[in-house]
Amino acid sequence: VSPKGMLVRELMRRKSRWLKKLWVALIERRTLERAAGIQVTSRQELEEFKSFGFRAAEPFLVPHGLDLPEGRPRPGPPDPPPGRRARIAFLGRISWEKGLDRLIPALRHIPNVELVLAGNDEADWTARLSELARSQGLLNRVRFAGPVRGEAKREFLAGAALLVLPSHSENFGMAALEAMAAARPVVLSPEVGLADIVEQTGSGIVVDGAPDRLGPAIDRLLRDPEQLRAKGENGRRAVEQRLTWDRVAEEMLRRYREIVRAS
Repeated sequence: VSPKGMLVRELMRRKSRWLKKLWVALIERRTLERAAGIQVTSRQELEEFKSFGFRAAEPFLVPHGLDLPEGRPRPGPPDPPPGRRARIAFLGRISWEKGLDRLIPALRHIPNVELVLAGNDEADWTARLSELARSQGLLNRVRFAGPVRGEAKREFLAGAALLVLPSHSENFGMAALEAMAAARPVVLSPEVGLADIVEQTGSGIVVDGAPDRLGPAIDRLLRDPEQLRAKGENGRRAVEQRLTWDRVAEEMLRRYREIVRAS
Protein backbone atom coordinates (compact mmCIF):
# COMPACT_ATOMS: atom_id res chain seq x y z
CA VAL A 1 0.00 0.00 0.00
CA SER A 2 1.19 3.53 -0.83
CA PRO A 3 -0.74 6.16 1.20
CA LYS A 4 0.47 9.03 -1.07
CA GLY A 5 -0.17 11.73 1.50
CA MET A 6 -3.62 10.56 2.57
CA LEU A 7 -2.49 10.38 6.22
CA VAL A 8 -1.11 13.90 6.66
CA ARG A 9 -2.70 15.13 9.89
CA GLU A 10 -2.65 18.82 8.97
CA LEU A 11 -4.63 18.16 5.79
CA MET A 12 -7.07 16.02 7.75
CA ARG A 13 -7.51 18.76 10.33
CA ARG A 14 -8.12 21.51 7.77
CA LYS A 15 -10.46 19.57 5.47
CA SER A 16 -12.84 17.14 7.18
CA ARG A 17 -11.20 16.07 10.41
CA TRP A 18 -13.87 13.83 11.92
CA LEU A 19 -14.96 12.24 8.65
CA LYS A 20 -11.35 11.44 7.77
CA LYS A 21 -10.60 10.05 11.23
CA LEU A 22 -13.67 7.82 10.97
CA TRP A 23 -12.57 6.65 7.50
CA VAL A 24 -9.09 5.80 8.82
CA ALA A 25 -10.47 4.00 11.88
CA LEU A 26 -13.09 1.92 10.07
CA ILE A 27 -11.61 1.27 6.64
CA GLU A 28 -8.00 2.23 6.06
CA ARG A 29 -6.60 0.84 9.32
CA ARG A 30 -7.65 -2.66 8.28
CA THR A 31 -6.21 -2.21 4.78
CA LEU A 32 -2.90 -0.88 6.07
CA GLU A 33 -2.48 -3.43 8.85
CA ARG A 34 -3.08 -6.32 6.44
CA ALA A 35 -0.61 -5.05 3.84
CA ALA A 36 2.62 -6.98 3.25
CA GLY A 37 4.44 -3.70 2.62
CA ILE A 38 3.92 0.04 3.07
CA GLN A 39 5.67 2.50 0.75
CA VAL A 40 6.15 6.12 1.80
CA THR A 41 7.70 8.81 -0.40
CA SER A 42 9.41 11.01 2.18
CA ARG A 43 10.69 11.03 5.73
CA GLN A 44 7.85 13.38 6.63
CA GLU A 45 5.29 10.85 5.41
CA LEU A 46 7.10 8.11 7.33
CA GLU A 47 6.84 10.08 10.57
CA GLU A 48 3.17 10.90 9.93
CA PHE A 49 2.41 7.22 9.31
CA LYS A 50 4.13 6.09 12.49
CA SER A 51 2.24 8.67 14.55
CA PHE A 52 -1.04 6.77 13.94
CA GLY A 53 0.25 3.69 15.78
CA PHE A 54 -0.81 1.16 13.15
CA ARG A 55 0.17 -2.45 13.77
CA ALA A 56 1.54 -2.64 10.25
CA ALA A 57 4.63 -3.69 8.36
CA GLU A 58 7.62 -1.36 8.75
CA PRO A 59 7.27 1.27 6.01
CA PHE A 60 10.00 1.64 3.41
CA LEU A 61 10.90 4.92 1.70
CA VAL A 62 10.99 5.19 -2.09
CA PRO A 63 10.45 8.73 -3.44
CA HIS A 64 8.45 9.83 -6.44
CA GLY A 65 10.22 10.13 -9.78
CA LEU A 66 9.81 11.76 -13.16
CA ASP A 67 10.78 11.37 -16.80
CA LEU A 68 13.61 13.73 -17.69
CA PRO A 69 12.75 16.06 -20.55
CA GLU A 70 14.78 15.58 -23.71
CA GLY A 71 17.91 17.69 -24.09
CA ARG A 72 19.92 19.55 -21.52
CA PRO A 73 18.22 22.29 -19.50
CA ARG A 74 19.16 25.90 -20.08
CA PRO A 75 21.97 27.14 -17.86
CA GLY A 76 20.80 29.55 -15.19
CA PRO A 77 20.02 31.85 -13.67
CA PRO A 78 18.53 33.61 -16.71
CA ASP A 79 19.11 37.33 -17.15
CA PRO A 80 15.84 39.28 -16.93
CA PRO A 81 14.78 41.22 -20.04
CA PRO A 82 15.86 44.90 -20.10
CA GLY A 83 13.78 46.91 -17.70
CA ARG A 84 12.21 43.81 -16.15
CA ARG A 85 12.66 42.26 -12.72
CA ALA A 86 14.24 38.89 -12.08
CA ARG A 87 11.57 36.21 -11.78
CA ILE A 88 10.95 33.71 -9.02
CA ALA A 89 8.36 31.01 -9.60
CA PHE A 90 5.72 29.04 -7.78
CA LEU A 91 4.16 26.01 -9.46
CA GLY A 92 1.22 24.08 -8.02
CA ARG A 93 -2.37 24.37 -6.89
CA ILE A 94 -3.37 27.85 -5.75
CA SER A 95 -4.63 26.82 -2.31
CA TRP A 96 -4.14 27.39 1.40
CA GLU A 97 -1.71 24.51 2.01
CA LYS A 98 0.88 25.89 -0.43
CA GLY A 99 1.89 28.75 1.88
CA LEU A 100 1.28 31.54 -0.64
CA ASP A 101 -0.10 33.66 2.19
CA ARG A 102 3.47 33.89 3.49
CA LEU A 103 5.31 33.91 0.15
CA ILE A 104 3.64 37.12 -1.03
CA PRO A 105 4.57 39.16 2.11
CA ALA A 106 8.10 37.74 1.84
CA LEU A 107 8.55 39.85 -1.33
CA ARG A 108 9.00 42.91 0.89
CA HIS A 109 12.44 41.50 1.70
CA ILE A 110 13.37 40.78 -1.95
CA PRO A 111 13.80 43.93 -4.07
CA ASN A 112 13.62 43.90 -7.87
CA VAL A 113 11.90 40.51 -8.11
CA GLU A 114 8.67 39.46 -9.76
CA LEU A 115 6.75 36.48 -8.36
CA VAL A 116 4.87 34.42 -10.94
CA LEU A 117 2.32 31.92 -9.62
CA ALA A 118 1.33 29.12 -12.00
CA GLY A 119 -1.31 26.51 -11.29
CA ASN A 120 -4.98 25.63 -11.03
CA ASP A 121 -7.21 27.58 -8.67
CA GLU A 122 -10.12 25.34 -7.72
CA ALA A 123 -10.84 27.08 -4.40
CA ASP A 124 -10.98 30.70 -5.61
CA TRP A 125 -7.80 31.69 -3.79
CA THR A 126 -6.54 34.03 -6.51
CA ALA A 127 -8.87 36.81 -5.42
CA ARG A 128 -7.78 36.49 -1.78
CA LEU A 129 -4.11 36.47 -2.69
CA SER A 130 -4.52 39.45 -5.02
CA GLU A 131 -6.09 41.37 -2.16
CA LEU A 132 -3.21 40.32 0.12
CA ALA A 133 -0.69 41.57 -2.45
CA ARG A 134 -2.61 44.85 -2.78
CA SER A 135 -2.69 45.35 0.99
CA GLN A 136 1.08 44.80 1.13
CA GLY A 137 1.74 47.24 -1.74
CA LEU A 138 3.05 44.35 -3.87
CA LEU A 139 0.33 43.92 -6.50
CA ASN A 140 2.59 45.10 -9.34
CA ARG A 141 5.13 42.41 -8.44
CA VAL A 142 2.80 39.39 -8.33
CA ARG A 143 1.44 37.73 -11.48
CA PHE A 144 -0.95 34.80 -11.82
CA ALA A 145 -0.10 32.74 -14.89
CA GLY A 146 -2.84 30.11 -14.63
CA PRO A 147 -2.19 26.42 -15.36
CA VAL A 148 0.94 25.54 -17.35
CA ARG A 149 1.51 22.11 -18.87
CA GLY A 150 3.89 20.29 -21.17
CA GLU A 151 6.28 22.53 -23.07
CA ALA A 152 4.76 25.64 -21.47
CA LYS A 153 5.74 24.28 -18.05
CA ARG A 154 9.33 23.70 -19.19
CA GLU A 155 9.48 27.25 -20.57
CA PHE A 156 8.01 28.60 -17.33
CA LEU A 157 10.70 26.93 -15.22
CA ALA A 158 13.48 27.84 -17.65
CA GLY A 159 12.55 31.52 -17.33
CA ALA A 160 12.77 31.55 -13.53
CA ALA A 161 15.81 32.11 -11.34
CA LEU A 162 14.44 29.65 -8.76
CA LEU A 163 11.27 27.97 -7.56
CA VAL A 164 9.73 28.56 -4.13
CA LEU A 165 7.45 26.07 -2.39
CA PRO A 166 6.75 27.36 1.16
CA SER A 167 3.93 24.91 1.92
CA HIS A 168 2.23 24.56 5.29
CA SER A 169 1.88 20.85 4.47
CA GLU A 170 3.28 18.98 1.45
CA ASN A 171 3.69 15.22 1.35
CA PHE A 172 6.40 15.29 -1.34
CA GLY A 173 6.63 18.32 -3.64
CA MET A 174 6.53 17.29 -7.32
CA ALA A 175 6.84 20.89 -8.50
CA ALA A 176 10.19 21.15 -6.74
CA LEU A 177 11.32 17.91 -8.37
CA GLU A 178 10.37 19.30 -11.79
CA ALA A 179 12.36 22.46 -11.06
CA MET A 180 15.38 20.37 -10.08
CA ALA A 181 15.10 18.48 -13.39
CA ALA A 182 15.15 21.88 -15.11
CA ALA A 183 18.38 22.77 -13.23
CA ARG A 184 16.67 25.44 -11.16
CA PRO A 185 17.39 25.70 -7.44
CA VAL A 186 14.47 25.35 -5.06
CA VAL A 187 13.56 27.09 -1.82
CA LEU A 188 11.36 24.92 0.40
CA SER A 189 9.78 25.11 3.81
CA PRO A 190 10.60 22.21 6.17
CA GLU A 191 7.02 20.95 5.77
CA VAL A 192 7.74 19.85 2.17
CA GLY A 193 8.56 16.13 1.97
CA LEU A 194 11.31 16.66 -0.61
CA ALA A 195 13.20 18.97 1.78
CA ASP A 196 15.45 16.16 3.06
CA ILE A 197 16.67 15.31 -0.45
CA VAL A 198 17.20 18.98 -1.27
CA GLU A 199 19.38 19.42 1.80
CA GLN A 200 21.31 16.19 1.18
CA THR A 201 22.06 17.04 -2.45
CA GLY A 202 22.62 20.80 -2.13
CA SER A 203 19.82 21.45 -4.64
CA GLY A 204 18.48 24.53 -2.87
CA ILE A 205 17.72 25.77 0.61
CA VAL A 206 15.22 24.77 3.29
CA VAL A 207 14.02 27.67 5.42
CA ASP A 208 11.20 28.54 7.80
CA GLY A 209 8.22 29.80 5.80
CA ALA A 210 7.66 32.92 7.94
CA PRO A 211 7.96 35.95 5.60
CA ASP A 212 10.74 37.61 7.60
CA ARG A 213 12.86 34.45 7.28
CA LEU A 214 11.79 33.24 3.87
CA GLY A 215 12.29 36.58 2.11
CA PRO A 216 15.85 37.31 3.30
CA ALA A 217 16.91 33.72 2.52
CA ILE A 218 15.66 34.02 -1.06
CA ASP A 219 17.31 37.44 -1.41
CA ARG A 220 20.70 36.11 -0.28
CA LEU A 221 20.50 33.26 -2.77
CA LEU A 222 19.50 35.56 -5.65
CA ARG A 223 22.49 37.80 -4.92
CA ASP A 224 24.89 34.89 -5.51
CA PRO A 225 24.64 33.78 -9.18
CA GLU A 226 27.36 31.16 -8.75
CA GLN A 227 25.52 29.53 -5.87
CA LEU A 228 22.27 29.66 -7.87
CA ARG A 229 23.95 27.90 -10.78
CA ALA A 230 25.66 25.32 -8.58
CA LYS A 231 22.47 24.42 -6.70
CA GLY A 232 20.57 24.13 -9.97
CA GLU A 233 23.21 21.77 -11.37
CA ASN A 234 23.17 19.75 -8.15
CA GLY A 235 19.42 19.33 -8.48
CA ARG A 236 19.63 18.14 -12.06
CA ARG A 237 22.37 15.67 -11.11
CA ALA A 238 20.31 14.35 -8.18
CA VAL A 239 17.33 13.71 -10.46
CA GLU A 240 19.49 11.94 -13.05
CA GLN A 241 21.14 9.71 -10.46
CA ARG A 242 18.29 9.02 -8.03
CA LEU A 243 14.89 10.29 -9.08
CA THR A 244 14.01 9.20 -12.61
CA TRP A 245 11.19 6.69 -12.96
CA ASP A 246 13.73 4.07 -14.05
CA ARG A 247 15.64 4.48 -10.78
CA VAL A 248 12.45 4.49 -8.73
CA ALA A 249 11.16 1.39 -10.52
CA GLU A 250 14.42 -0.47 -9.84
CA GLU A 251 14.14 0.30 -6.14
CA MET A 252 10.44 -0.66 -6.02
CA LEU A 253 11.22 -3.96 -7.76
CA ARG A 254 13.94 -4.66 -5.18
CA ARG A 255 11.45 -3.98 -2.37
CA TYR A 256 8.77 -6.20 -3.92
CA ARG A 257 11.27 -9.06 -4.16
CA GLU A 258 12.19 -8.64 -0.48
CA ILE A 259 8.49 -8.76 0.48
CA VAL A 260 7.86 -11.87 -1.62
CA ARG A 261 10.89 -13.65 -0.14
CA ALA A 262 9.72 -12.83 3.38
CA SER A 263 6.12 -13.98 2.83
